Amino acid sequence: MKQIEVTIMGHGYVLGCPDGGEALLTQAVARVDQEMSQIRDSGKVKARERIAVLAALNLAYQLAEDAARPQAAMPKPRGDDAGDSPALGHDGVDIEALMRRVDAALGDDGQLL
Repeated sequence: MKQIEVTIMGHGYVLGCPDGGEALLTQAVARVDQEMSQIRDSGKVKARERIAVLAALNLAYQLAEDAARPQAAMPKPRGDDAGDSPALGHDGVDIEALMRRVDAALGDDGQLL
């Protein structure tokens, strides 16, 4: 297994990568970095851990949505129309509702575990 260095939101990580999987892992890292940066840039969430949880929820939701979509359907276009409402992230995800769910899961101490 090969190791590659990546950067997500300005922090470096060394990740294990199966041989031949570098391109796919690089795409995944870029998607996670994009998702986390969008949440951070919205200005509503500051804590890195909460940003990571929200990004994970957004990406998992998108995967579930894609899996539920009939195969013949075309994927939703992504672009400048994303986030038309200040309470919604791209793809119409309600960031405020996700933040409330994360806050409830984290509890008073703000720690996931």
